[in-house]
Amino acid sequence: MCSTASFPPVRFGSDELKQQFLVPTIAGDVVACLGVSEPEAGSDVSGIKTKAIRKGDDYVINGGKMWITSGCQADWMCLLANTSEGPPHKNKSLLCLPMKLSGVHVAKKIDKIGMRSSDTAQIFFEDVRVPCKYLIGEEGMGFTYQMLQFQEERLWAAANILAQLENVIQETIDYTRQRKTFQQPILYNQTVHFRLAELATEVELLRSLVYRAVASYIQGKDVTKLASMAKLKAGRLTRELTDSCLQFWGGMGFTNEVLVSRVYRDFRLLSIGAGSDEVMLSIICKYMDTLPKRQPHKS
Repeated sequence: MCSTASFPPVRFGSDELKQQFLVPTIAGDVVACLGVSEPEAGSDVSGIKTKAIRKGDDYVINGGKMWITSGCQADWMCLLANTSEGPPHKNKSLLCLPMKLSGVHVAKKIDKIGMRSSDTAQIFFEDVRVPCKYLIGEEGMGFTYQMLQFQEERLWAAANILAQLENVIQETIDYTRQRKTFQQPILYNQTVHFRLAELATEVELLRSLVYRAVASYIQGKDVTKLASMAKLKAGRLTRELTDSCLQFWGGMGFTNEVLVSRVYRDFRLLSIGAGSDEVMLSIICKYMDTLPKRQPHKS
């Protein structure tokens, strides 16, 4: 089940949509995917081009999506599309889109350096018709709904990596304790055990930030700034920690046989997916009121 796709129907979907799409998804009988990113609009969600034009009792969908997790095997998609010609933050809507409909074309499975247990697809839509009742919530509210989903996804991403980072540190300790060079365990080198202590401290700091953000979220507070900080820190710490630990594994760290190499590959995505580091920084700056204001164009 793709939780990122399920969030909007859970929060804003009709009872009929929940029964038709969520119940079998939660039961594990079907697979869902989230359709937001496009070839020319990844972090810039407001720039998507896919359209869903209302014609009678249907929406007719044309366009394409990129980087769609589980897109090759998904049974339905939570699709973000432009449903009007209005302002980019108010002209988008979310729709439940069955993937077996005529006009849905899974163009290719993308070959990635990591996250190989999860397929990622490029998908095109050509005059795909879905009933208007498949609209999630209100028309024109899709951008707002999607931004709310991103906050949960970013918090989850930061929380999800904590145990893996701890495991990488512990496995590195175990390996460097038993692996010897120059007549002593690698762990006995101060540069190794001091560095591992620093990294363990960083993981605990990330954990505290995640716990604070989640506590605020449960209280109903706006956690956009904290979630963005947690996502930013998680992505950067993952890169720093896995790179340092892989170095201590030496040649073995450059193989596919150990955990550190997999985490090194797989979680590099954390600084890109669900909003890049640069987008997180922009959001944080916006909340700090330090983001430069756009100047009007002078002809």
